[in-house]
Amino acid sequence: MDFKIEAIAPHSEARAGIITTDHGVIPTPIFMPVGTLGSVKGVHQRELQDDINAKIILGNTYHLYLRPGLDVLKKAGGLHKFNGWNRPILTDSGGFQVFSLASCRKLTDMGATFQSHIDGSRHLFTPENVVDAQRIIGSDIMMALDECAPGTSDYGYARQSLDLTKRWLERGWSRFKESEPLYGYSQTFFPIVQGCVYPDLRREAAEHVSSLGADGNAIGGLAVGEPAEKMYEMIEVVNAILPKDKPRYLMGVGTPLNILEAIDRGVDMMDCVMPTRNGRNGMLFTPNGIMNMRNRKWAEDFSPLDEEGSVWVDKVYSKAYLRHLFISQELLAMQIASIHNLGFYLWLVREARQHILSGDFSVWKNDMIERVSRRL
Repeated sequence: MDFKIEAIAPHSEARAGIITTDHGVIPTPIFMPVGTLGSVKGVHQRELQDDINAKIILGNTYHLYLRPGLDVLKKAGGLHKFNGWNRPILTDSGGFQVFSLASCRKLTDMGATFQSHIDGSRHLFTPENVVDAQRIIGSDIMMALDECAPGTSDYGYARQSLDLTKRWLERGWSRFKESEPLYGYSQTFFPIVQGCVYPDLRREAAEHVSSLGADGNAIGGLAVGEPAEKMYEMIEVVNAILPKDKPRYLMGVGTPLNILEAIDRGVDMMDCVMPTRNGRNGMLFTPNGIMNMRNRKWAEDFSPLDEEGSVWVDKVYSKAYLRHLFISQELLAMQIASIHNLGFYLWLVREARQHILSGDFSVWKNDMIERVSRRL
């Protein structure tokens, strides 16, 4: 993997760059739609590629390991061939999913033992076998196994958690370096900076991660219960240390406002389930604010969803029609909303990139923050 910075915005840490992988080029900053099970819910690969113009999507090691299983993925020749997506894929190691299974998992130096949410069967993720699993999945970018401590953790727990994550990282990094890709194209490995909301722990983690010299680095353990301002503070602390010539991936974030603030602080890559999950529940994000499509106010509004929208559904369907579909519990409502929201998120980062390149990002960002935060 290669990364080249093309521009840095004046009076900001925002960067425009290019990531090059064997499955294609990714202009940054970039938002990555989440395809947990190898599928972005309710959206065809054709729509992702041609309409939304997603440059990279995510899969999740925990979920793919359980279903369809590594044997099936290996026989298929990896996730790209299994799901028909020919652009880059990033896989989360499953650490966050194990975090969310707090009631049925156990963490030790060996790894994370957990019960399947599907059938209750017991499994063990280690730093090594998570790398092996991602070799089989065949993602272009794989993540280290880590523990994601809750944002409300006290210092003692955060300290213990970071120590475990650092030990796991050393083992995962060693496994990555001693193993090889399976399908004839290269893969890369991103370590993850943890440390909860404590600046000294975040600095320590960022220094440790930086010392490895990986092709890119991730910031994890944010947007998990801490205040937004604390999240922004931790991004600043970490990005002051992480290598400036490597891409920085902020995991699991977030709202359009979060994305703009993260880009302003030097983040290059982001992902979140929010555009599709909130879309399925009737929430639309637009350049002029947030719409709840179940509201009575849209019942006789026959204007397009977004006349300036970046995807075809914005101009074809009216607000009144989409509200009707949601009230009637038609499946098409969730599909339209998902396509719209993903189209908006990708539009937002493309616009950010253009304004970084043109040198007026800060002015544009300040205007957009006010607009995207409105409730319509």
